[in-house]
Amino acid sequence: MDGEPSQPPNGSWLLNQNGSNAEATLAVNLTFSSYYQHSSPVAAMFIVAYGVIFLLCMVGNTLVCFTVLRNRHMRTVTNMFILNLAVSDLLVGIFCMPTTLVDNLITGWPFDNATCKMSGLVQGMSVSASVFTLVAIAVERFRCIVHPFREKLTLRKALLTIAVIWALALLILCPSAVTLTVTREEHHFLVDARNRSYPLYSCWEAWPEQGMRKVYTAVLFTHIYLAPLALMVVMYARIARKLCKAAGPARDGDEAVAEGGRAARRKVRVVHMLVMVALFFTLSWLPLWALLLLIDYGQLSEPQLHLVTVYAFPFAHWLAFFNSSANPIIYGYFNENFRRGFQAAFRAQLCPPQWGGHKQAYSERPGRLLRRRVLVDVQPSDSGLPSESGPSSGAPRPGRLPLRNGRVAHKDEPPEGPGCSHLPLTIPAWNI
Repeated sequence: MDGEPSQPPNGSWLLNQNGSNAEATLAVNLTFSSYYQHSSPVAAMFIVAYGVIFLLCMVGNTLVCFTVLRNRHMRTVTNMFILNLAVSDLLVGIFCMPTTLVDNLITGWPFDNATCKMSGLVQGMSVSASVFTLVAIAVERFRCIVHPFREKLTLRKALLTIAVIWALALLILCPSAVTLTVTREEHHFLVDARNRSYPLYSCWEAWPEQGMRKVYTAVLFTHIYLAPLALMVVMYARIARKLCKAAGPARDGDEAVAEGGRAARRKVRVVHMLVMVALFFTLSWLPLWALLLLIDYGQLSEPQLHLVTVYAFPFAHWLAFFNSSANPIIYGYFNENFRRGFQAAFRAQLCPPQWGGHKQAYSERPGRLLRRRVLVDVQPSDSGLPSESGPSSGAPRPGRLPLRNGRVAHKDEPPEGPGCSHLPLTIPAWNI
C-alpha cells in the first residue's frame, strides 16, 4: 500500500518555521524502518525458494486434478479426497504464496484490506480443509481395512463429505476473516534506498481484547492440528495392526496365495502413501504453529520479536507451503497409477489420442504374426484403478481384461498408437 513518498527523514522537515518544542518532541518519538527487510542476496534466495515451490505446486497439483478427472478408473473415493487435497493446495499456491513472499521481503503490509482478508481466509481454509480431508481419508481407509464388511463410502457420500469439510473450514476461520484488517502505524515510517519515507501499514487481527486472540489461536491449534493428528495416529496404528495380523487367503493353491499376497502388498503401499502424506503435513506445519504459539504466549522482547518476524516466519511459511508442493511427488512415488497419469499428461500435447476399436490392437501387422489375445483375471484394487467403495460408486467389478504384450488393456479406452505410449490406458499384468 504505497503512497507518494514524503520528504526525506533528515529531521529538519519535522520542524515548522518557528521550531516549536511540541514538534521537536514529536520528531524524537518517530520510528524509521528499512523498506526492505533483507539484503539483496537474502532476498534473492527467498525469491528463488518461493518460486520453486510455487512452480512445483502449480504443476504437480494440476497434474493430480488432470489425472483423476480425465481417467474414469481413477475416480475412487480415496482419489476424490486426494483431488480435494490438490484443490486446496492450488488455492494456497495462488492466493497465499505470492502475497506471503512480498510480505516477507517488504516491511509492513504492501497490499489493500481486501487482500489482507482474502489471503488470511484462503490460507486458513485451505489448511483446515487439508487436515479435515486427511482425517476423512484415514477414516475411509480404517473402515475398508479394519471393518471390511461394513457399508462402503460411495462417491456421492464422499462428495458430500468434501462439501461439509469446506463448510467447516469456512466456519472455523470466520472470526479470523472478520478481525483481519489493515491499519496505519502512527509515528512509524519506512525508508527506501533513495532515502524516501513511506507510511507503515500492518495486516493483523484486531481483536477487542488481546486475550481473545490467544484463546482463538489455542482453539485453532487444537481443532485443526493437535486433535486431527491424534485421531490419524490412532486410526493408522489400528490399520497397521490389522495388516500385520491379516490372515492368509481362504482358498488353497499357489495362484490364490500369490493373489492374496499381491492384494496385501497393494493395501500396504496405499497405506504407506497416505501415512507419508499425513506425516509430511504434520512436520511441515509444526514450525509455523510453534511460532504462532510463541508469539501469543512467549512474551518476547522487541529484538527477539524482530528476529522471529524477519527470519523465522519466512522459513516456517516456506516449509508449510512446501507441503502443498510435495504431495504430488509422494503420489507419484508410491502410486503407479498417478505416475502413469502424470506421464500421460506430459505426453498429451506431443502424442494425440489414437482412435479406433480393439480390433486394430490385435490385428495382423505387416511382417508379424497375428497377436494372440489372452485374458487375465482382475480383482479390484484400493489405490486408483478400482474402488473399494462398492457397486454404487461406479467402480469396475472383478472381471477379465485382454492381455497384450504383458500388459492389460482397459475395455473402454483406445489402444496404444504406433508412435506414442498412452501409459494410463494399460497396466502391467504382474502389478495388478
